[in-house]
Amino acid sequence: MSDSPIEFFGEPEAGSSRPFSLATRAGGLVFVSGQSAPHDPARGVIRGETPAQQVREALAYITRILEEAGSGLDRVVQVTMLITDPADYAACNAEYVKHFPGGLPARHTARFGVPTEARVAFSCIALASAEAEGNRK
Repeated sequence: MSDSPIEFFGEPEAGSSRPFSLATRAGGLVFVSGQSAPHDPARGVIRGETPAQQVREALAYITRILEEAGSGLDRVVQVTMLITDPADYAACNAEYVKHFPGGLPARHTARFGVPTEARVAFSCIALASAEAEGNRK
């Protein structure tokens, strides 16, 4: 266990073109960096062709990151949804609400333009589980 008040998950390799961790945990919160649906055609991982498919795959990926950091989608308190095309907004929302049946976290939405084919990406802040915080002490 580290003495640092911040724990890092999915740290990049030296020289990575993505100079950020997938998530950090500090002060009882988990912060997940912006993530689109994974895409690696060589390994058969396709992010999806429709906005709904991309939302579903991106949130599944966010869920895995949250679980590794000691949280879950049901503990998310704030989400940022990034979209490339405002025309996808309604379709993204229709799928997004399905993933938060216990209540919708606070959210803001913005357009993004990074060098990717992704149509939607998410970042979020979630409560860490008591067990995860206890393991750190």
